[in-house]
Amino acid sequence: MSVFHGGDVWQGADPGRFLDFSANLNPEGPPEWVRAALARGLENAAWYPDVRGRAALAGLSGHLGLPEDCILPTAGGIEAAAILARRAGPCAVAQPTFQEYGHLCPEHRDVLRDRLRDYRPRPGETLWLCNPNNPTGDALSRGEVLALLARMEEVGGRLVVDEAFIDYCPEHSVRDQVAAHPALAVLGSLTKVLAIPGVRLGYLAAHPATVRGLSEALPPWRLNCLADAVAAALPGHEADFEQIRALNAARRERFAAALAEVGAKVHPSAANFLLCDFGRDMGLTIGALRQKGMLVRPCGMFPGLTDGHVRLCVRTDGENERLVAALQ
Repeated sequence: MSVFHGGDVWQGADPGRFLDFSANLNPEGPPEWVRAALARGLENAAWYPDVRGRAALAGLSGHLGLPEDCILPTAGGIEAAAILARRAGPCAVAQPTFQEYGHLCPEHRDVLRDRLRDYRPRPGETLWLCNPNNPTGDALSRGEVLALLARMEEVGGRLVVDEAFIDYCPEHSVRDQVAAHPALAVLGSLTKVLAIPGVRLGYLAAHPATVRGLSEALPPWRLNCLADAVAAALPGHEADFEQIRALNAARRERFAAALAEVGAKVHPSAANFLLCDFGRDMGLTIGALRQKGMLVRPCGMFPGLTDGHVRLCVRTDGENERLVAALQ
């Protein structure tokens, strides 16, 4: 099964020539403290990382507010998903959503995200839920997610919640519940909000018994020296995360209004991207934007969406204005 992703800037020798709206990354780039951590990490490239990952675990624990035995550091959120998928058994995927869940769990059934209240889990089933959701941007409330978890527990099932974009709406997170609920696993990623997708830094948050069992089956050295250094440096930067969150919310509102003025139906979003329905096949427009050096994410391959749907990362006001002008 072939899965298409955004961020395909490797269409020539210079990835920096593209203004990329297809990958949902903080447009400011890595904060200074992250750049400093990367420099420190590079100094350790001549040695194997700590096989126990003690500094990275301590950093993730302080940032996430979780005990260390509830955290498994991973090479990005996708590795956390892949680790869980190996033991998931029968699965259901709340659609439309990130395509990799279906790729990792080929024997799954699709359920409609907007009808989750009617979802009846089968005994032993694992439900994959993205919150806030990619590519739609909407978020279920914390209470709604916990109600789903209770239904999964009633039938001996499990709930996997991908919180890759939760830094933009932390009030919806349920990761603080993993220690009390063995049926819950939460995936996370630091690559989006810190704009370091090449570093591959994510985590799996789960009950200590789950983390212990998964860890024993995995090879050593989960994080490279760069990801290890950034993870260790996470605590103490809560104000930076709040600033990124507030700046994104203001830009998202202005971007959505401008896109509506050029005829797009803009879906409500709690994340750092917008799903737009232009009401017509956008193939030619997407190609023309690429010729102008702008990449956007077509969404016709997602169940329930059409070739008129496009996902757009919220970038700086000036960059957003450039895209709107090109669309006009």
